[in-house]
Amino acid sequence: MRYAMIGAGAMGYRYGVLLQELAGVPVDYIDTWQPNIDAVRQQGGVYVSRDHADRHLVPINMYTPEEYEGNPDVWMVFMKQMQLETMLQRCAHLFKDHQVVFSAMNGWGHFEKINQYFPENRIYGGTALVATVLNGPGDVDFMGKAGAGTMEMCAMNEEITAVEEALAADFQTAGFNPTITQNFHGTCLAKIIFNAVANTICTMYQIRMGQFISFPGALSMAEQLINEAYDACERAGYQMTRSRQEELKAIEISSRVTNPLHYPSMYQDLTAGRPTEVDYINGYIAHLGRQHDYICRTHEFLVQGVHLAELAFRIHTQEAQMR
Repeated sequence: MRYAMIGAGAMGYRYGVLLQELAGVPVDYIDTWQPNIDAVRQQGGVYVSRDHADRHLVPINMYTPEEYEGNPDVWMVFMKQMQLETMLQRCAHLFKDHQVVFSAMNGWGHFEKINQYFPENRIYGGTALVATVLNGPGDVDFMGKAGAGTMEMCAMNEEITAVEEALAADFQTAGFNPTITQNFHGTCLAKIIFNAVANTICTMYQIRMGQFISFPGALSMAEQLINEAYDACERAGYQMTRSRQEELKAIEISSRVTNPLHYPSMYQDLTAGRPTEVDYINGYIAHLGRQHDYICRTHEFLVQGVHLAELAFRIHTQEAQMR
């Protein structure tokens, strides 16, 4: 199958490059961030490192939505939630009836937007427990050993098809270790809850995942957030794909073993002066709870805490520039 990546950021590069290099499938990249486009074209590709080492150039094809004339079988969508609607509008003329779309973006909100262009039977969602850092335009760093991390994927209509199995086969060859499920909400919510702990706390306190988990109270904090989130999801009628204890263990292993040196993507946005996706992560959980007469007090507090951290970072940056 031929792939086209909508969004050439950290995760877009990781999925695209590994599909291209290890699975041997053609991948095109569509982006609108001009410095990124310019860097790729000037360099002849994207510079890829793993754990800050072995930096090398990988040739790729980069286009804007208006320039692209390809006809992929699979659209891969990795955007920030706040940017997705505009990007889909710019790509709408490229979408065809035979195509499917896969997305493993952080947070919740993207599937409703994608569903405006693709029916449920051609939408596949997923989770990706891999860490990646975009060092700058045309420069990405894959964190963790090759083959580290896992992912789950599920059709929006929860029916397994030959297309989904072909997708999973390519993901397996590319080293993402996929598992197909038949529980769309439960699959996607597991990653949202994971991010609602690790991403949010590491961002508020500007620490790495390993530094968070080394704090004696880390697991207690994680458990409180997990319990609130699961209570909200259960009241909404969603069946989770793993238990509360399994979710806690996943956070601990990722923080302590798999990605201890990683600054989560929300932190990367904060320190780059970009808006974070906390409203689509902890904010989504809090909203889901209130929809079903349950108040997720800790998640609501953390939403405000991250927004305060955004303000504090801007203030400290301005003060440092004035010295």
